[in-house]
Order: sequence, then C-alpha cells, then structure tokens
Amino acid sequence: MRHVIALDVGGTGMKAALVGADGELLHQARRSTGRERGPDSVVESILAFAADLRAHGEDHFGEPAAAAGVAVPGIVDADRGIAAYAANLGWRDVPLRSLLSERLDGVPVALGHDVRTGGLAEGRIGAGRGADRFLFVPLGTGIAGAIGIDGRVEAGAHGFAGEIGHVVVRPQGAPCPCGQHGCLERYASAAAVSEAWARATGDRDADAADCAKAVESGDPRARAVWQDAVDALADGLVTALTLLDPRILIIGGGLAEAGETLFTPLRAAVERRVTFQKLPSIVPAALGDTAGCLGAGLLAWDLLATPTHPASEVSA
Repeated sequence: MRHVIALDVGGTGMKAALVGADGELLHQARRSTGRERGPDSVVESILAFAADLRAHGEDHFGEPAAAAGVAVPGIVDADRGIAAYAANLGWRDVPLRSLLSERLDGVPVALGHDVRTGGLAEGRIGAGRGADRFLFVPLGTGIAGAIGIDGRVEAGAHGFAGEIGHVVVRPQGAPCPCGQHGCLERYASAAAVSEAWARATGDRDADAADCAKAVESGDPRARAVWQDAVDALADGLVTALTLLDPRILIIGGGLAEAGETLFTPLRAAVERRVTFQKLPSIVPAALGDTAGCLGAGLLAWDLLATPTHPASEVSA
C-alpha cells in the first residue's frame, strides 16, 4: 500500500504517522524528543524515528514510504530544507531535509513550520475545508498564525508570514521576548491567561483552564481576566482580517478548548470592532493535536503529486 511518513516535532515530544493516499492514518506513534540530551540528540531521535517508521511501513504494507513530511517549531527555511532555529530544541541551521532523505534512502522530504503545517491540514481537511481564504490562529504558549490561500499556506518572503502573536495591541504594554512591548501573545495566549489568573488568585498553579471554569461559574475576577484576553485577541484579529480578508477564521490551541466560553464573547468582540470589513466565520479548529501530523502528510503527498518541482519548492 502506497504511503508517506509524517512527523510533527514538538518541544518535548514527537507525533508521527504513516499516511495513506486518501489521508487515512495507517499507523500512529509518539516519542520523546530527548531534548535534555542536547540538540544533536534531538536530531538523531528524529532520524531514528523516521527510519523505524520506514521499516514499519515496509513490514506491514509491503513497501517503504514514498516520501516524508516533517513539521518543526521555530524558524524554518523550508526552501532550503533547513531548521534554522528553535529555542526549545537548542538547534541552529540543521539541514534536516537532506539528513532525513539520506536516512530514508533518498526519498523526497518536505520540511514545514509547525503552525503553518497544522494550518495546511485545518484548511484542506479540517475546519476550513472548501474555503479559498482562511486564517488559522492557535492559542497556546504563544500565538502564531497560518495564512491559507487556495489550498496552500503562505510562508512569506522570509518565512515569517502569519506571526500575529507579535502584532502590538497594547502600546507601551508588557515586554515581549521578541523585543517589543504590548504584543498580542503577552495578553491572549494560554500562557498569558494562566499568568494573569495566577496573579489574580495568588495561586501559582492556577492556569487558563482553571480561569475558564471560574468564568463559567460566574467568578467576577475570572470574568475580568478573561475579558481582557478576549479584547486583546479581538484587537489583533481585526488587524489581521483587515489586512487579509479571510473567509474563515479558525481558532485552535489550548485556549480554544474552552469552547463557547471563548467563542461567544470573541465573536461579539470582533463584531463590535469591524466597520467596513467583512466579518468572517469564526470557528474552532477541528483536528486537535493531529493537525501537525496530518499537515506533514499533506506536504509529503504534495511532493509526489508535483514531481516536476523539487522538494525545495514545497513549503508550509
């Protein structure tokens, strides 16, 4: 059975799958990245995981994988197949595509940025299926974005397209590690809500999920923290939709797990802010933590579907 390898590399763990031509997940597996052993060990863990997946495919489906796709965090030069920088993994300028292709006996390999790769999956087969223009925004430890255009995700001239988390929504506000003050992710990420709720309660272990539960129970402190985050998020999203005019706005990540506790006030806050802009549909992501892996599989199948284009031209 023809299939591809899909790898989604996170800060602490890796999710992987063998993906059939129809998008079916034929085999799934997870492993630690082993980052505590250093960046070289992380790279070797990825290569070994891919090799084991290739062997599994050969044993169970009668042939090795025809291609591979890998999604990684940080700064990614998808054109050259280089994982340029990832603070959580400690690596710089890793030629991951060529290393993987060599370990996999020369099969084509596509490299993508984790959020854009997850957005590719959400846009094609998830919440944005059928939409010609979408914006995918996962609200996790930070906030990033994926700009979907006609079934592809725009990487930008230098690979930084979609970094909505660093849109300034509160000038002279909280300092951000990027060097600016008042960035969106300092106010509306799951990490930011966790920090604000911990300060409000005096409980260092309180997090965004606790805050959402307290909102649902009517706690006025929680409602104030939550509304501050929703307002900041709405400010950032309206800036984005003014520039991009998406048909669908897909919200994912940990904060979106609050469901309508987030989406009801967020839709209202965005609607209050728009003037001439067309209001997009604002919907929750559909694929959960499988989005990155599914997107990596799509990148791999794209390589096989466009054989006249070298792997260096496939990006996410």
